[in-house]
Amino acid sequence: MSRYISKSVLLLIFSVVICCGIYPLLLWVVGQTIFPFQANGSMLAGPDGKIVGSKMIAQPFTKDEYFQPRPSAASYDASASASSSLAASNYALRYRVASMLGPIVKYKSGPKAGQLVAADIEAWFQQDKYGGKPNIVAQWADAHNSAAQAWVNGDPTHAAYVDAWAKAHPAIVAQWIKDNPGTPQPKAPDLAVVFFENFSKDNPGKFPASVTKTGPDGKPQTAIEPVKEGSDIQSTFFDMWRDEHADADLQDVPGDMVTTSGSGLDPHITLDNAKYQLDRVATKWAANLKRDPAQVRGEIEQILQGNAAAPFGGLVGEKMVNVLEVNLQLRQRYGAPSS
Repeated sequence: MSRYISKSVLLLIFSVVICCGIYPLLLWVVGQTIFPFQANGSMLAGPDGKIVGSKMIAQPFTKDEYFQPRPSAASYDASASASSSLAASNYALRYRVASMLGPIVKYKSGPKAGQLVAADIEAWFQQDKYGGKPNIVAQWADAHNSAAQAWVNGDPTHAAYVDAWAKAHPAIVAQWIKDNPGTPQPKAPDLAVVFFENFSKDNPGKFPASVTKTGPDGKPQTAIEPVKEGSDIQSTFFDMWRDEHADADLQDVPGDMVTTSGSGLDPHITLDNAKYQLDRVATKWAANLKRDPAQVRGEIEQILQGNAAAPFGGLVGEKMVNVLEVNLQLRQRYGAPSS
């Protein structure tokens, strides 16, 4: 018996040494000597030499001077890689995609061909009617309960704004509690729909949005105010506008511009997606640099073409560009964007 036990122990020790010591060490040596860049996370540095991210993991870019990646169901968190898991028939997916289309989609034909739809969404919204009935914001909240609650949860200032509204309207809150006895102490998200219903009556043709102004101390201060234009309105009400303007001929948008990848971390976008964003990026850089927009556009397009490549050496798929690599080249060429 002791002989079998001793052999088992020796086998265990041998396996631990090989599998937990020699093998990982061998892989580490090979990686550090032959593939040091990939083995250390494919990290890229900015113009100042500081690491700004991995070329293998997407990260958000919000400035107009930069190309933007695919949307991410994981909020670009590498520790929470995930898809949205929303089926094509799920209304939540339709609403999310529509929200992204509002500020970017353009007319395909007609007298406004090539122009953004955004301005027409705002003008239509300001009329404060949908389906021939008034109070468009109230109708939106009633039809999109989850979206209204998501607005409240999306930013601490939103929840604080609704809390302040609740304190200023105790009778409305009391009636809500009476109608919902299972929630005797409602929080801001619980009151989202009734808040928007009341807001719509008090502020026809307007929507609550963050507005940044210069305070008395000279520093920027952000507060929620009723607005009648802006990206919030373009995003939130595009789906309803489209419903009433079904005959409007709109340009197709690259699919990867409004859909997430399976991991939520895809660092690449299609070349078509990048070209769709090109006018915005070039126009902003030209304004910052006070240069001819056409010339800047040509330079940026060359950067895109130089970075575009299809998988497996071009054998399959369509051309893609790495968003972080392209944006770093823009930074190196044109400097830091204006604030």
